[in-house]
Amino acid sequence: MNSHRIKKQKGVALIIVLLIVALVSIIATEMGGRLQLQVQRVINIKDNNQAYWYAVGAEQFARKSVQQILDLDDGVVHLNQPWSQGDLQFPLDGGGIQATITDMRSCFNVNALQVSQDVAGSNASNETTILDARRDAFFRLVQNLEVNVPPLEAETLRDSLIDWLDADDSIYGSFGAEDSEYQSRRNPYLAANDLMGHKSELRLVNGVDPKWINGLLPFVCAIPGNNELKVNINTIDSENAIILQALLNLPGVSDAQDLLSARPRDGYEDINDFFQEAEVAALNLSDEQRNWFDVTTEYFILDTKTRYNDATFSMSSVLQVEENNRISVLRREFGGIK
Repeated sequence: MNSHRIKKQKGVALIIVLLIVALVSIIATEMGGRLQLQVQRVINIKDNNQAYWYAVGAEQFARKSVQQILDLDDGVVHLNQPWSQGDLQFPLDGGGIQATITDMRSCFNVNALQVSQDVAGSNASNETTILDARRDAFFRLVQNLEVNVPPLEAETLRDSLIDWLDADDSIYGSFGAEDSEYQSRRNPYLAANDLMGHKSELRLVNGVDPKWINGLLPFVCAIPGNNELKVNINTIDSENAIILQALLNLPGVSDAQDLLSARPRDGYEDINDFFQEAEVAALNLSDEQRNWFDVTTEYFILDTKTRYNDATFSMSSVLQVEENNRISVLRREFGGIK
C-alpha cells in the first residue's frame, strides 16, 4: 500500500516537473521571440533614421547646388543647368539616394486666382482686370488638356476655385461655390477661403471630376503663401507646352512647342529677348500677360527617395530663393508628394 502511494506521488511529482519545464520553455520561447522582435525593431528604427538623414543630406546638397548655379548665372535659370538633368543617382554604403529638382515656375500656380490688393494695387477695377486675365488663362489651360474636360465643368472649376481662395462668402460668377455648396454634401466641409498649401487640395473644389483631375495636376502647382502668376520661359519643357499655349492664348499646342524649340540653348538671359521674338511680338501681349513671364525662379521642389538596407524614405521639399540667393526650406512633406 505504501509503495503504491509512493509510486503515485512520484507520478504526480513527475507531472508537476514536466509542467514546470513546459512552462519555462514557453516563457523562454516568448522571451526569445520578444527579444528578436525588439532587436529587429531597433534595426528598423536605425535603418529608417539613416534613410531619413540621407534625405536631409540630399536636401542640403540641393540647396548649395542651386545657390551656386544662381550665383554663377546671375539668377538666370534654364534647363541646360545641372539641376534639371532628370533623376540624380547617388550610390552610398548600404543604400543610395535618388533626387529630382523641379522649377515651380514651370507650372501654373493655382493660388494666382486669388488677387490681393498688394498685387493689384489700390484700384479695384485693376484688381478685377488682373483676375479676369488669370481666370481666362486658367480656363484655357483646362480646356487644352488631352482628357477633354467638358466646358461646363471647366467653367465650374474656374469660378469655384476663385471662391475657394478668396476671403469672402460671395459666390463668384455664374458657377462659383461657397460654404453652402460644400456643407450640403454627404461628408460636409467648408471652403478654405485662403491660399492652397498643395495642389492636391484641388480635389475638394466644386466642379472637379475624378475622371480628368489627374490629367490637370501635372500642369499646376500651389506655391505656399504665394499668389503670383509667374512662369520661367526657360524651364517650360515641350511636355508642358499647353501652359505656354494657355498663357499666350495660342491657337494650338504646336505653336507653343515651336516657341520653346526656338529658345537659345542656355535660355533667354533677359525676358525682353523673348518678347522681341517675331511670333511673340505679333501677339500684342497686354502688360498683365507680360508680367507672367520671367527668366529666373524663386521656388524649386526637391523630390528625394532614399534607401538604406531594407528601409526606404521619401521626402518632398519646397526650396525658396531669398535675398543674396540664400536658399531656405519653405515646406517639407514626408511621402514624396510632388
